[in-house]
Amino acid sequence: MGRLFCAPVNRRAPANRTLRCSADEVRTFSELLLQPSGDYLLKDIEGRLIQGDFLEISGWLPKNSVDLLILDPPYNLSRNYHGRWFRARSEEQYTTWFETILQQVIPLLRPAATVYVCSDWRTSTLVFPLLEKALKVRNRITWEREKGRGSRRNWKNNTEDIWFCTVGDDYTFNPDAVKLKRRVRAPYRDRAGSPRDWQDHSEGPFRLTYSSNLWSDITVPFWSMPENTDHPTQKPEKLLAKLLLASSNQGDFVFDPFLGSGTTAVVAKKLGRRFSGVEINPEYGAWALKRLQLAEKDKRIQGFEDGVFWERNSRP
Repeated sequence: MGRLFCAPVNRRAPANRTLRCSADEVRTFSELLLQPSGDYLLKDIEGRLIQGDFLEISGWLPKNSVDLLILDPPYNLSRNYHGRWFRARSEEQYTTWFETILQQVIPLLRPAATVYVCSDWRTSTLVFPLLEKALKVRNRITWEREKGRGSRRNWKNNTEDIWFCTVGDDYTFNPDAVKLKRRVRAPYRDRAGSPRDWQDHSEGPFRLTYSSNLWSDITVPFWSMPENTDHPTQKPEKLLAKLLLASSNQGDFVFDPFLGSGTTAVVAKKLGRRFSGVEINPEYGAWALKRLQLAEKDKRIQGFEDGVFWERNSRP
């Protein structure tokens, strides 16, 4: 286990809303994580977070149980996850490792299940051929992270990919649940003076549009957002909300074998889905449990309001 990453010694700015866990909270929440101890039934893991290495415990998880799988393993980059290093590997080594993951998750899926696989531009080229062999690849979503280090000798790396896959041809997809509300810059009217393909609101003219596979309305969590944690690769709640609303229904079972700080579980709870996940780092698991506790009282998702996703900077 890495060092406890609790309330920092340095005083944070008053507007910094990053989740904090005291050392006592980390210990208390860590004790609530489910410890692998043998074969599980679905009822044993629903609403629970499991602490362990997914590849070591996958055989104990209930088969044919997952309606929606969010697969967000480490990309092929060297990164320090608060004391636990994931080292970049050769392409062959990473491909072998990822293929092993796929072999372990496939038995967990129901026949109508959907799988979303997160990757960066370089990792995408490695995982796509494997996904095509194991699943039906239906699309690639590219989303703008709005963050990234600049470079004097290359383009700024500012996007990530999400592969949209299904087990078969019978699967859930709810396009009306993930429409994007965009401000209309040139609001045309018909001859009678009525809005044409847009709605007139007191805040201004807006249009609801179907989501494409290019998402530019996502904001990566940062220090002034209450969903933010110190996890180095945390996904935004708005991003997961789109995936869950599009590809699951109320009461479906959502599973994340690389849970991190718990965004998938938190969004599933807020949207009325059953959930579980596995995280190797007990500290991250503690953060996730605290976020789930907070989600019991606050089910808001930034950028999602009244059943509509707002285009970035369009919300009045």
